[in-house]
Amino acid sequence: MGKIHALCVSEKKGTLKHPVAAVRFETEWGIKGDAHAGLWHRQVSFLGLKEIEDFRKLGVDVKLGSFGENVVAEGFRFKELPVGTRLRAGDVWFEITQIGKECHKGCAIREQVGDCIMPREGVFARVLHGGEVKEGMELELVPAGEKLPLDAAIITASDKGSRGERADKSGPKVREMLEAAGYVVADMAILPDEQAALEDKMKEYAAQGIGLIVTTGGTGFSPRDITPEATLAVCERLAPGIPEAMRALSMKVTARAMLSRAQAGICRRSLIVNLPGSVKAIEECLGFILPQLQHGIEILRGDAGECGRK
Repeated sequence: MGKIHALCVSEKKGTLKHPVAAVRFETEWGIKGDAHAGLWHRQVSFLGLKEIEDFRKLGVDVKLGSFGENVVAEGFRFKELPVGTRLRAGDVWFEITQIGKECHKGCAIREQVGDCIMPREGVFARVLHGGEVKEGMELELVPAGEKLPLDAAIITASDKGSRGERADKSGPKVREMLEAAGYVVADMAILPDEQAALEDKMKEYAAQGIGLIVTTGGTGFSPRDITPEATLAVCERLAPGIPEAMRALSMKVTARAMLSRAQAGICRRSLIVNLPGSVKAIEECLGFILPQLQHGIEILRGDAGECGRK
């Protein structure tokens, strides 16, 4: 167990980082607004407070963030933690991906400070689950084998529901079924059938690292039914077997199931699944696929191995 002593960011590459009171970590990205965040393996950098204090004893006055570190914490010698080690602070989970690095030519830190201890003492990590972290929060090692919390979010796509003209029954039904299956529902939203709004909400949930994002409604042939288009725009990879399985099941009930345009796919570390809008169809479809989704989410998060039948 350790404690976060400082959180540091730089808005522009090539400049020293500076401490801030709180930051928001985004899944598979890093600190929101930090110039070094991105879709790569060095999303966040860690450095021990003791290593900085030892450097100061050499007579060099360095400020927190001078070595390019995002997180300064006491209680850890980070370079002794092997690659793959997981850490967490509140809702945020990290996984160490690299220990140290070579300073690039013209390193701003070395030029301004005279030395750079990140190659010797710093480590880098990716963000597995996002959230807000404040200075002074505890930072702890995640015990081996412990999995990320099974969380979910629900989006109801409905013009009338968003205006309060019709009670949302589908969202609460999804919540009831998810909670019965062991999910913690982190948030629920009712949005109009507007593609931009749906995309933004899906991206917001994916940035948080929510494991399962379920949408309900907007999957038919009406000109306002654009949930599948929003899903396709957000997803980096598709999971076509999920909607195919739901349609195959529903075809046993009604041939009109062939008109469903539902999609499913992956955004960052989140699985997004489109469900129909009717409560009866939700009970049938979600009830059918739900037992298999957890394993897929655990693979996506690195908590389980690949699918395979023994």
